[in-house]
Amino acid sequence: MMIGDRIRQIREQKKLSQGDLERKTGLFRCYISRVENGHTVPSVETLEKFAQALEVPLYQLFYESEEPPALPDFSPGDSREGAWGTSRKEARLLAQFRRLFSRMQEDDLGLLFFMAQKMQRRKLPSK
Repeated sequence: MMIGDRIRQIREQKKLSQGDLERKTGLFRCYISRVENGHTVPSVETLEKFAQALEVPLYQLFYESEEPPALPDFSPGDSREGAWGTSRKEARLLAQFRRLFSRMQEDDLGLLFFMAQKMQRRKLPSK
């Protein structure tokens, strides 16, 4: 199910019009229509506005059941094959990165992520 379909479904269940949603979110009705029809993909901030206006937790925009989804167990030492960060050594390194990243200023963090994306997209020379 697409996110726009889910937003429309919840809105109709709550007997709200797009105009009601426009007043609650501050978003234009034409934008709400574009989201519901799959022409526009909303940002996370916009999804939070939709969830708040529809009076549902954010996860319900992605998940159709009334019960929250079961959370995966990401405890260190878990033996899932191929998942980075599951060994104790990798989990410690990941925790260290989290601490260091939390101390960085937002502009520097954005630059770091931008550079990491560029490096990831760069093709490695074949041997």
